[in-house]
Amino acid sequence: MQSLNRMATELVDEALDFADELNLAVHQFDSDALVVDFGVEVPGGVEAGLMLAEIQTAGLATVQTRMDELAGAPLTHVECSTDRPALALLCAQKAGWEVSVGGFEGLGSGPARALVAEEDEFSRIGYRDDFEFAILTVESDQLPDERVVEHVAEMAGVAESGVFMPAFSTASITGSVQMAARTAELAAFRLSELGYDPLEILSVSGSAPVAPVADNEETAIARTNDALAYGGQAHLVVEEPFDRFDDVPSTATDEYGTPFADIFAEADWDFYEVPESVFAPAQVTVDVVGGDTHVLGDVDETLLAESFGL
Repeated sequence: MQSLNRMATELVDEALDFADELNLAVHQFDSDALVVDFGVEVPGGVEAGLMLAEIQTAGLATVQTRMDELAGAPLTHVECSTDRPALALLCAQKAGWEVSVGGFEGLGSGPARALVAEEDEFSRIGYRDDFEFAILTVESDQLPDERVVEHVAEMAGVAESGVFMPAFSTASITGSVQMAARTAELAAFRLSELGYDPLEILSVSGSAPVAPVADNEETAIARTNDALAYGGQAHLVVEEPFDRFDDVPSTATDEYGTPFADIFAEADWDFYEVPESVFAPAQVTVDVVGGDTHVLGDVDETLLAESFGL
């Protein structure tokens, strides 16, 4: 298998070539490390969000938009499909790196995680990357500085000149788009957390509505998670039957029906105090090859309409 970071580097190069067209801003440090602003001090955009999702999945997923309705309102939706879900979604796209350095707080996703490979997913899948460049996308309302570059380089085992960080805030067009692209990831992650072998997940497709851009990070984080938990739909093709498919969608949780603004407030906005089970798509179809098809969960358009202010 080719390096995830190598494949993502090619996509970063493409983003740099079309930085003006994508409304990106490029910041280069003395070390030659690059921070590419996808939506922190710039507004970002739909195309920037799609490109970011491709970088996060190391080019192993097809990411595209479509138009659909939510509570009678036409809204952009994002679809993400992959035939390499273990690598694209769990080893790359998953937001599993908490970046906390010198007052900077952010959440990292992308293939640089595979250079560290300390999360449980990597032992389950048996994958660890080895490459000279580290591609870490960072979700924060501020741009990473040189201290963050030093931290990422040390953790990933690369030179500072090999660090590339696309950055975005949740409260941006880019943030809303890339979050809507995570439905497939949440479905695969939830199934893996329930004990299913991620290597037996053959294909995953997911879609979700793009949440309206909020005027602050907390509202944006709540809205974009509502989009997934109450509007996300996923289709998985798997090799083996399993007795816990019913627990994959968000409808299986005690918190279902509660807006994420209330869920996060109850946890004092400490995301690590929120049960992982709430981070799941609303509706899931699971096809077992040569076996049964399970249709589980349901969307809640009423809650989403309220969350989105429709």
